[in-house]
Amino acid sequence: MSTGQLFLVGLGPGSRDLMSPMAVDVLERCEVVIGYSGYIDQIKDITEGKEIISMDLGEEMLRAAKAVELASAGKFVAVVSSGDAGIYGMAAPVFQQLASSDWDGQDPVVEVVPGVSALQSSASLLGSPLMQDFCAISLSDLMTPWEIIRKRLAAASQGDFVVVLYNPRSRKRQRHVEEAREILLTSRAEHTPVGLVRNAYRGDQKVSLTTLGELKDRFQDVDMFTTVVIGNSTTYVAGNKMITPRGYRDANPA
Repeated sequence: MSTGQLFLVGLGPGSRDLMSPMAVDVLERCEVVIGYSGYIDQIKDITEGKEIISMDLGEEMLRAAKAVELASAGKFVAVVSSGDAGIYGMAAPVFQQLASSDWDGQDPVVEVVPGVSALQSSASLLGSPLMQDFCAISLSDLMTPWEIIRKRLAAASQGDFVVVLYNPRSRKRQRHVEEAREILLTSRAEHTPVGLVRNAYRGDQKVSLTTLGELKDRFQDVDMFTTVVIGNSTTYVAGNKMITPRGYRDANPA
């Protein structure tokens, strides 16, 4: 049997204009597409006539196992993620599944197709918030204990990193973003700029600015589709844009 092919495809933030030509090419050529139903829906026009395996959130390891099974049987398989597959996406579950099956690195052939991540798309809409060292922290404790997330938040705050929060708030996790704010306030000022971007580059996109102090009054605007960008000690706002200068020697003109 011929060697199967397994592509881990980042779809970008949602706009077709921001999906890479390589991603489109892979989706047009593949036999099977596997992914979360919401992501499958946004590429229906490209995947018409192909075998579609759609699964719910929380079934990432099942998706990965099915993808490895089909690719190992000689199929050309695409596993899709929003944003970039290697940033809180499907790359790790698939590679974990391959590693547990004594994969030799050759059969099936595996390739990651990069996409525009949520932190990149959100930053572009906000201005230039990521121009110094930054970190991304997911507030979802489904796979990472909350105590570890708390330690990472404290370390990021103390290190004066610009912080990008993924998965900030859900119906079951109302308190996590509030606690994240409290931790960050131990090391940075209340006037620190904060950007909120919901559904970047989609029809219902929302972009707004607030401060770390005032974020407590904006929690109702934050959900699983929101990326929260919190500035460092040098970040400021001008012309309704969030600006982090290239270095600490670049003083805030205000």
